[in-house]
Amino acid sequence: MTIVCDRHIPFLAETIRCHWPAVTLREMEAEAIDAAAVQDADVLVIRTRTAANARLLEGSSVKLVCTATIGYDHIDTAWCEQHQVAWTACPGCNAQAVCDYVEEALCELHATGTIGIVGVGHVGTLVACMAEKRGMNVLLNDPPKNIGVSIAEIAQKCDIITFHTPLTRSGDYPTFHLCDAALLAQTKPNTLIINAARGGIVDETALLNSGRRFVLDTWENEPLINKEVAITAQRASMHIAGYSQAGKRNATQMCLDAIADMFGLPKITLPHSLLASELGDSAPGWLERITAQLQSRPEQFETLRRNYLLR
Repeated sequence: MTIVCDRHIPFLAETIRCHWPAVTLREMEAEAIDAAAVQDADVLVIRTRTAANARLLEGSSVKLVCTATIGYDHIDTAWCEQHQVAWTACPGCNAQAVCDYVEEALCELHATGTIGIVGVGHVGTLVACMAEKRGMNVLLNDPPKNIGVSIAEIAQKCDIITFHTPLTRSGDYPTFHLCDAALLAQTKPNTLIINAARGGIVDETALLNSGRRFVLDTWENEPLINKEVAITAQRASMHIAGYSQAGKRNATQMCLDAIADMFGLPKITLPHSLLASELGDSAPGWLERITAQLQSRPEQFETLRRNYLLR
């Protein structure tokens, strides 16, 4: 069998070569993964930079698409299901890392008061626990789960609003531009908006025009982000909130499990010793330092992201 994978998924390639020697593995840069590259592949392992849709997959032999990420809006799941292509994401793999990101933002900006958490999945639940431990008043909003208060009440009562939903454009509760001009108009003048979920949940033009404070890790039109939005942000980063070594290990493990289950390959357990003893910059103020890098070079979003040292 043949596996095509994004070469920037930690621990994946070396593990496959060591434990599944009969597998043909092709590591590629995300931008090089095209229809020709996956034509004879059985498995495709990607990150958010690769759109797994008809344009990429039609006519290929791909039977399984794995994304080493929580989000999966870059996978056309409807097309996959219609064409018997299985797909899997990694829910919860980096939830703690995203929670740590939100906590760092709150610490650096001395943000207190009432926090509204929109989306109460893996990340939102951890953020709620963290905020309660910090003595904050917590309001929750998750209509699909029938949890918490309305989004209007979140807007009106909260000093901080942080988003932790998937990006959806249809259904009963679409989240595309969930934070729009109408919602922002209901917020307090000094409200802090945090989006470390998916680009597009927040309408960045409306956010910029609102005069509200904001922290963004995920952006519309990544990696070609709006420079004015980046420079105006209280804190800005290059979609790395979930970038921790533990989170990456978890995602790779979940992808390996999915491949083994579907193709009957021997199960592999990644050892915790894979985690390096020296992590990236995680000393207090790390988000401020990342912000300075991105705001000085917003056009290098993708390069900065690739070169980011995992916390």
